[in-house]
Amino acid sequence: MSGKTIGTHNGSFHADEALAIVLLKKLPEYTDWTIVRTRDPKVIDTCDIVVDVGGVFDHSKFRYDHHQRGFAETMNSLDASKPWTTKLSSAGLVYQHYGRRVISQVLGLEEGDATIEILFDKMYANFIEEYDGKDNGVNQYDGEALYTVNSTVGQRVARLAPSWNESSTGADFDTQFGKAMALVDEEFLQALNSLYKSWLPARDIVKAALASRMENDPSGDIMVLPQFCPWKSHIYELEKELSTESAPIAIKYVLYEDSSGKWRIQCVSVNPASFENRLSLPEPWQGVRDEKLSELSGIPGCIFVHANGFIGGNMTKEGVMAMAQASLTFKK
Repeated sequence: MSGKTIGTHNGSFHADEALAIVLLKKLPEYTDWTIVRTRDPKVIDTCDIVVDVGGVFDHSKFRYDHHQRGFAETMNSLDASKPWTTKLSSAGLVYQHYGRRVISQVLGLEEGDATIEILFDKMYANFIEEYDGKDNGVNQYDGEALYTVNSTVGQRVARLAPSWNESSTGADFDTQFGKAMALVDEEFLQALNSLYKSWLPARDIVKAALASRMENDPSGDIMVLPQFCPWKSHIYELEKELSTESAPIAIKYVLYEDSSGKWRIQCVSVNPASFENRLSLPEPWQGVRDEKLSELSGIPGCIFVHANGFIGGNMTKEGVMAMAQASLTFKK
């Protein structure tokens, strides 16, 4: 076991840092490195490689975060020969610097083989960019699609089929079809059980929170969840259901307690498929953290506001409510 470490943040996790670490550990020099999940800056500083936390992107120092204010790196900005302008996540940053070697290692290709660059580009366009776009809140469509999505169930099933250039028998196809059935069966059962065990109970919670919204702020623009639940799939439908001509509902911010006992404020997007917020958190707060954010906002206990302004955090419910109320009345 190596004494070297790859650091990332603890708590809730996302696909981009998971993929970033997977990519690194496909390279022989990093295979046995220990993963350390923390937000403690002192511990992060001791890690040999850090992804998705720490507020620093510096390849020379093996730091690959993308959340810091002012970060705007893309494949194109780091390599002008590449056309993609989607802001990079930790996955994209790691891929940009290590992806060619990963492809070489996985496929057993000699470094410098022209095939690697072709695969590097195609893998970014058809796979990695989705991680970057999703994690950074980049809309997939602006007229034409800005990046492709190739991770749907149908596409995963298609990839189970024997390749056109493999020597395959009917029995081979039967075997792979069995795997496809198992995949679809699992997806179906997970979806159904999720609707019954999670989605349906969450609907009642969101409906009650919407009905009591005026208790939070006279504007009616702030919803407080009594406990965290998946609210995005319900809020738009329930807003329509509970709205009247004289009292339309268009919640701007949803407040909830996270798994660590701290509080979050999250913006409601203009529609379920959009990353555009009805009202983002104030621009001067975006990408600012901790004491600096508290000083800037005048609100004690601030933890962070995301660089894209769609989510923030505070130590207390009172603090996160103050953030919401200040955001509603913020003057540029």
